[in-house]
Amino acid sequence: MPFNLFAATSRRLNLPAGQRLLRSRYLFAVIAGIALATAFPNFNVTGLAWIAPGLMAAAALGTSSWRAFRIGYVGGLAFQLVTLRWLLNMPVAGFPILGWVALSAFLALYQAAWVWVVAESPKAESSFLRRLTWAVCGAAAWIALEMIQARLFSGFPWHLLGASQTQLTPLIQIASVVGIYGVSFVVAWSALSLVSAVRVLLARPTVRYAWLGEIILPLFVVLGLSAFGMSRLRNTADPNGPKLRVAFIQPSIPQTMIWNPVENEERFAQLMQLTAQSLTHQPDLILWPEAAMPGTLRYDEAMATNVLGFAHSNKVWMIIGSDDLEPAKHPTKPDDADSFNASFLINPDGEIAARYCKRNLVMFGEYIPLWRYVSFLKWFTPIEGGFTAGEKIETFMLKGEQPIHTAILICFEDVFPHHVRAYVKADTDFLVNLTNDGWFGEGGEQWQHANAALFRSVENGIPLLRACNNGLTCWIDSRGRLQEFFRDGRGNIHGAGLMVADIPLLSDGQSNALTFYNRHGDWFGWACVMVTALAVSPRLRRKRATP
Repeated sequence: MPFNLFAATSRRLNLPAGQRLLRSRYLFAVIAGIALATAFPNFNVTGLAWIAPGLMAAAALGTSSWRAFRIGYVGGLAFQLVTLRWLLNMPVAGFPILGWVALSAFLALYQAAWVWVVAESPKAESSFLRRLTWAVCGAAAWIALEMIQARLFSGFPWHLLGASQTQLTPLIQIASVVGIYGVSFVVAWSALSLVSAVRVLLARPTVRYAWLGEIILPLFVVLGLSAFGMSRLRNTADPNGPKLRVAFIQPSIPQTMIWNPVENEERFAQLMQLTAQSLTHQPDLILWPEAAMPGTLRYDEAMATNVLGFAHSNKVWMIIGSDDLEPAKHPTKPDDADSFNASFLINPDGEIAARYCKRNLVMFGEYIPLWRYVSFLKWFTPIEGGFTAGEKIETFMLKGEQPIHTAILICFEDVFPHHVRAYVKADTDFLVNLTNDGWFGEGGEQWQHANAALFRSVENGIPLLRACNNGLTCWIDSRGRLQEFFRDGRGNIHGAGLMVADIPLLSDGQSNALTFYNRHGDWFGWACVMVTALAVSPRLRRKRATP
């Protein structure tokens, strides 16, 4: 790494030599973190994801372990604060700033741990094999940490590195084999290989093209994966096959309205008005987003009569989001009830045909962890109660001449690779995500969510339909291509309105050719966890042995 760059920056700061060098490293890490953030929506400078992790690692090369961790933490914090700034749009006093800082501070630990792992690198004069091993193991460490991020404390797999590459459709097809983690691996490996190339160039400036050997292997891998992706993109659904006409309703309900019972009638009337307008397109299925219905479908008699009557009189299928209640399984009082974030399938006879309850709840948004034992945690969230997690996956079947099968994902359930693959079976025609991103105003969250969700289509080889409160309402084909998305009359994805799309279905008697990832799961991710454990364990043993 060009340490003379750090030294030059330090001299300009007019600090003592050691302190100048350290502070310039922190500044370099902040720049790297911001650069990585700009690879994601709403900046979408995709190419910076291939450089920024390497810059963050380079800032810590040659330092002690603890200092490398701190440098990585500073870079990670800059990255998280920029990408999660949409949390500040939440319409709750005080809590947005607290949540933004706290979540960013927690997630930055992953970047800090990664920089700690890769900071102990071989010298530029070492063998090519050692430098290659360092880059590959460093990429594996990035994946190992993403695997943990997707699972620890119920998981938050947001802005995984691979999610920055949705514009490179051929490259991301490898997710059908190894999941989104394979894309993250290639990007992280390439970034570290660039660091090695720069170090070799600086160490041996008179040896022409010595640096080229550092990047040639990842370059050929990227080209090979892109060729695989192009082949897969040519093998798509029959354009003349059966289709289902779906109406997506986007009500764009302000979240301040949901806390005002007086507004419920207006909110419901707007929802029904948009739904009635969709009938001019003769849809087979109408989708409402998460918690679109005020009240509860099964217990609010007036609204239920209206919705069920609409489906019956117009002979249309509906999938709607609504809260639901059941007698508590572990009551402390006779009238205790469990509350669920649910979705319902309503058939053309005006009957509730199926129900799915959200299984993966948002920490501090839908439940408070350990609140029975650590009561003060309730002060960190504006929610007064909490939902109960659903227990099982439900397949919604639309009966007719050709049965249609779909599975429902609510809210951010569509960002979990290991979670979603369990919902896809051989007869699943498409996935449906009902979500309410209206909590976060009109920021980058809606696009970041859609970018993450897009990979579930590639990983499982089936379309994904997203009905959202204020964006991004869209449908994504089985190869991860964003086919159509809603914009209002002003071109705004956040406004109220409706979208109608014809969704390709499996032909009668046809089964999904389940992808390798769908059948085998995170085998690649767990392999990276094992490689990382083997690579890091000698360092940990050395540190324990050091007096």
